Amino acid sequence: MDPYYVARDISVVIPLYNKAAEIGATLRSVLCQTQPPREIIVVDDGSTDGSAEIVERMGSWAVTLVRRSNGGVSAARNEAMRMASGRWVALLDGDDMWYPDYLKDMASLIARYPDCGAYGSGFYVECDGRRTLGDTPRNGGGGIVDFFRESMSRYVLIPSATVLRRDLALRLGGFPEGMRMGEDQYLWTKIARSAPVAFSPTPSVVYLRSASNRSAASYRPEHTRFSFEDLYDPAADEMSNEYVARAALGKALIESVSGGTDAAARAVEFFSYNRLSRRIATKVRILNALPPRLRPAVFTAYNRLAWAVARKGL
Repeated sequence: MDPYYVARDISVVIPLYNKAAEIGATLRSVLCQTQPPREIIVVDDGSTDGSAEIVERMGSWAVTLVRRSNGGVSAARNEAMRMASGRWVALLDGDDMWYPDYLKDMASLIARYPDCGAYGSGFYVECDGRRTLGDTPRNGGGGIVDFFRESMSRYVLIPSATVLRRDLALRLGGFPEGMRMGEDQYLWTKIARSAPVAFSPTPSVVYLRSASNRSAASYRPEHTRFSFEDLYDPAADEMSNEYVARAALGKALIESVSGGTDAAARAVEFFSYNRLSRRIATKVRILNALPPRLRPAVFTAYNRLAWAVARKGL
């Protein structure tokens, strides 16, 4: 496989919701790629801040803008993936950025490992103007990784640094529509149970931690038929079930902070089988024991301390 032709078969998918302050830089980072993609599809998910107008004013022939009423990030990504004509789709959130060689590096990875279902990349986390290397697998020159084992302590796939095999992602149902948090981990689980995952340690992506309208900072109760409970499979690899539990319990933390005491308690009970995420379950129990009005302050203080110490959290 020639990496040049691989890159020309990659469709870029950008869901957009109220990112007027960032979408211009995000799009420019795609348009400046040393190996351009097949197409760029931006799905505006009912923005009210003029984000879509900024995309229109950029006036690039390579960009297709689709406007739709607000249905959530999963629905926006799924619509773009169905529209796409490329064999692979490169995901990018409307407030993150790529270095100029990102698609070139990912095309080279795909050319080396064409049978994978997903491809991840190293990335930087930018917070308050400072960039810190994300905590990702240490796999030398890159290649196939044990997704579930690595993901228990490191970031193998995050949306803006992930390329998916489009037919597989759609065949597995795409992103779970209606889920407002953890929707990416939900799909990663299904893909990694179906096909290998490859990773490049080259950091070519900037995740803007302080960007506006991050989903983790604006959690609202969900109305969806999808749940991490769906993914528990006693016949599956044990580590994949551990990963599902960790993702679900991480989400339960946010639910507890947001007043979703019952949903958080249900997650702790359902995923009590886990062996490797008991510390997270304990945090959920502690938060649930606090008055709801105190939980946000306690959780924020803890996260600030953790970020100051580790400098690697998302």
